[in-house]
Amino acid sequence: MPLPTQKKFIRLPLVQEFLRGTGGEAAIGVAAFCEKKGKRVTDEEIAKKMKVKVTEIRTVLNRLHYRGIACYKKTKNKRNGWYNYTWEIKKQRIVELILEKQKENIKKLEEKQNFEKDYSFFGCKNNCSIVPFEIAAEYQFKCPECGNTMNSFDYTKKLVGINKQIDTMKKEIGQLEKIV
Repeated sequence: MPLPTQKKFIRLPLVQEFLRGTGGEAAIGVAAFCEKKGKRVTDEEIAKKMKVKVTEIRTVLNRLHYRGIACYKKTKNKRNGWYNYTWEIKKQRIVELILEKQKENIKKLEEKQNFEKDYSFFGCKNNCSIVPFEIAAEYQFKCPECGNTMNSFDYTKKLVGINKQIDTMKKEIGQLEKIV
C-alpha cells in the first residue's frame, strides 16, 4: 500500500471516521480546509469557504479543541480592542488519538478471540443466542428465547473474521505511524 502524502492525510477513511465521530460531519471539511491552507485560519474564513454559519464552525472547532486537535492563537486587535482567534489542526494529535483507540480495539478483539478459542459454543437453529457450553448446559441445551434444541456452534469462521479485522487495524496503524 503506497504511503499517503501529508496533503492526503485528511482523506484517509480512518481519519475521516475519527473526525466525524469527534467533531461531527463538518469536522472533516474544517480539517481539510486548515490542511489545505497550511497556516492558521480564522473561523470566519472557514465558514465563508464552507458556506456554513460561523457558529457551526465554532462548535466544531470547540469540539476538536476539547480533544487537543484544534488549537488557537488569541491576539488583540489594537484598533477595536477585540480578540481575534486563528486556528490550526494538529495532525500529530489526530494520529495519537487514533492509534490509542485502534490499539485498544485490537486488545479487546484479541481478548475476545482468546476467550472464544477456549470455549465450545452452542446455539439454536434460529440463532437467537450463542452461548458457551456451561450456560447451554444450565438451560439443558434448550434455547432460553425460543425453546429449540441448542447444538454445537462452529466458531472458526468468526475467528477468521476477527483475525482479518485485527490484521486490517494493524495495517492502518502502520500506515498512520509512517505519516507523522
